[in-house]
Amino acid sequence: MSDTANRRPLKSRDTGWARAIAARLARAGFSPDMISAGSMVFALAGAALFVAQAGASGPARAAELILAGACVQLRLLCNLLDGMVAVQHGRGSPSGPIWNELPDRLADILFLAGAGYGASLSGVAWGDDAGWAAAALAVLTAYVRELGRALGQPADFRGPMAKPHRMALLTAGCVAAAAEPLWGWRGESLAIALAVVAAGAALTAARRTLGLGAHLRGR
Repeated sequence: MSDTANRRPLKSRDTGWARAIAARLARAGFSPDMISAGSMVFALAGAALFVAQAGASGPARAAELILAGACVQLRLLCNLLDGMVAVQHGRGSPSGPIWNELPDRLADILFLAGAGYGASLSGVAWGDDAGWAAAALAVLTAYVRELGRALGQPADFRGPMAKPHRMALLTAGCVAAAAEPLWGWRGESLAIALAVVAAGAALTAARRTLGLGAHLRGR
């Protein structure tokens, strides 16, 4: 990833630990495209864990949910480090913009639809609907952002349900789902998290669309 105009503002990019990891990856010969591909590996693993937890119980189910949440966060770590290796260590490639965007969209779909199927298989009938709605609207938010850039406007990363926000909410849903036996639920925590993601992503897409229109009108 070498397009600095399309970099999401992240405070974690300036932390010592992030700079140290990025430097080690660069020295080890990892390219930004390889790191971006790693985010899809974590997304596949997370989706599999979301589905698998529906057939588990007790500590095994809790462990699978926590591991799924860890995969969500590791996906975000890949998203952070690929750009740092590309920009700060000069390892960007001509195909970097493709690897910057496409794995992100696939990861969103895998995580959100996977969580939806996991909730549905756990007994929440509308869980898969919530998952697919969240996935479709997450992709829509990115589409509107890229549409704006194609029209010559700056990248719009506003929320309330931009990628870091929806992944934080999904991670919180994993933690809550792991504790569901305490209050007699099974799957509702993930389904509710997905419904909130879907509603927030719809609002985000609307805000970005209205903002793009205002920019194009010169306001």
